[in-house]
Order: sequence, then structure tokens, then C-alpha cells
Amino acid sequence: MRKRALGASGLELTTIGIGTWAIGGGDWKFGWGQQDESEAIAAIIRGIELGINWIDTAAVYGNGQSEVLVGRALKQLTSKPIVATKFGRVIQPDGSISAIIKRESVIAECEASLRRLDVEAIDLYQMHWPEPDADIEEAWQTMIDLKTQGKVRNIGVSNHSPEQMARLHAMHPVASLQPPYNMFARGIEDKTLSFCGENGIGVVCYSPMCKGLLTGKFSADRAAILDETDHRSRDPKFKSPLLEVNLSCVDRLRPIAERAGKTLAQLSIAWTLRRPEVTSAIVGARRPDQIEDTAVAGDWELSDQETAEVESALQLRELELEALGTVDQGRV
Repeated sequence: MRKRALGASGLELTTIGIGTWAIGGGDWKFGWGQQDESEAIAAIIRGIELGINWIDTAAVYGNGQSEVLVGRALKQLTSKPIVATKFGRVIQPDGSISAIIKRESVIAECEASLRRLDVEAIDLYQMHWPEPDADIEEAWQTMIDLKTQGKVRNIGVSNHSPEQMARLHAMHPVASLQPPYNMFARGIEDKTLSFCGENGIGVVCYSPMCKGLLTGKFSADRAAILDETDHRSRDPKFKSPLLEVNLSCVDRLRPIAERAGKTLAQLSIAWTLRRPEVTSAIVGARRPDQIEDTAVAGDWELSDQETAEVESALQLRELELEALGTVDQGRV
């Protein structure tokens, strides 16, 4: 599988990374429903067997459950992948999620992640959200200190704006940004990608398949029966009238993938990788067969014609959204 440099960090990542948001289970606000833990671990192991060299997780995914499963998978691997995780979202006893990035909390979260992952150091430690904004410098200085102590090797951010990254970059180079990016969430194309390219900041995009909408396997019937433990059951993109617009666009994209002998999921991932600023696409998997389907997308380079055809389909979607009185906000 192809590799790309992660900005100026010195890390080289495969163009596909294993995402573990969904394997946090369904027992938290942004869960994806119940799951088979053995299948989740097998999916991680299969991804590494296929040549993927890095895994992304976060402390908030299932209140540590995702990190626990990643740690179990790591124990079964002879070739150790690069491990990235995130802090800054803390689940409270009542199930609510607080945005906390004060120094004491950052240190506590890092120590807990190290224990759950059972690693000596975290390869890439990321600030999950820049909230509260007034505290991002305090959090970043704490991350710098953790790096000096050898508990983390590289430090990056997630969901930050160019202006916020500039504030942090002045204190210590930002290794990477993890933003949402897919055909239905293109907000980072305006300013963020160029800022990262100009400042040597790697980009590892999450949700390249828009939570499954861009896999071609979703339907109105499936959306209607999403379990209440699956946060997509509360996501407007999975409800009328946005769902119909999104599925209509997927139908227009389908022939592009079919002519290339690819799946829609592979087209969606390859589309994000067409941008030179993007180092890697984070691809979620809960079963081995899912990562087997998507891993090969890391080696597909879209032709100019394919890219143009995708753009035409997406422009028509924008017109349909405008007719509904809404626009793509760039969020997943």
C-alpha cells in the first residue's frame, strides 16, 4: 500500500488508516450500536495484515472501550503499527460529554490511554476538539511537555481551524490535523487544506464514507430501522429530506465506481486521497470483510475524467440542497 509523509513529522503513514470510532460500541452518546468485540479485534488485525500501518482511536470512543480493544489487538500483532489517539472529550457519570482540555485533565487522559493501549508511548497524540477555545494553548503546552517526557512522540490536532492551528504552531510545530472530509462534507477545501500544505501539517481525514452513506449499502429502509444506540438514528443526514438527496447523489455516483470495477466505498475513499495535502483517510471497520473491501482504495488514483464526473454529481446535490433551503456545512 502507498505511504505518504505526515507533514514534517517524520512519520510515514499508509494512505488508509484503521478507524475505531465505531468499535466503541453503543453505550455512549455517539455510539454505533452493539457489536461483537472479537469481530472488531479481528478487523484491526486483518487491516494490518493487508498492509495498513496505523490505527486511530480516542479516549471518548465508548469511554475507553475502543482503546481497550485496540490494545488487545496490538498484543496479537507481531508487527506493531503506529497508534494515534485523542483527548479532550470526557464522559461524565450521567452519560453527558464534557469538553475539558485543562492541563490536569490532559495528563490524566494520557496516562489512562497509555494503560488501556498498553504501550510505552503514543505515536501521535491529538487534541480532539479545540474547546474551550481559551484553553487550547494550555492543552498544547501540556502536550509539548508530554512529548518532552517521552509519553507521546508526535502531537497534532483534530477539528481545528487554520486560525487555531496558527496559534499552536507558533508554540510548537503541529504534526497533523484530523478533520472530517468526504464528498458530502467539503468545508476544509476552502482554507484548511492550503494552510496545512503551506505549513507542513499532515492531514488525516475522518469519515471519508460519511458514516456509511457513501458506501452504496445504505437505503431509506435501513435508515428507518437504525437502533437507538446508533447515533446515526439522530443524525439529520439520515432523515428526510436530506436522506433522499444524499441517496439520490449516491445513485449518480454508482456508475462511476462500476465502470472502474470498484465499489462506491472505494470511490469515496480514493476521492479524498486525490488531494495532495491529504496524507491518509481513516476508514472505520467493525468486521474483517469491511476493511478487506476498503483497504484497496488506498492504491486507486482517480483519473481526471472520474474526478470531473464526481464533481458533476456533487454539484447537482448542492443545487438540490439549495432548493431545500440548506447547504453542506462541512460537518459529519
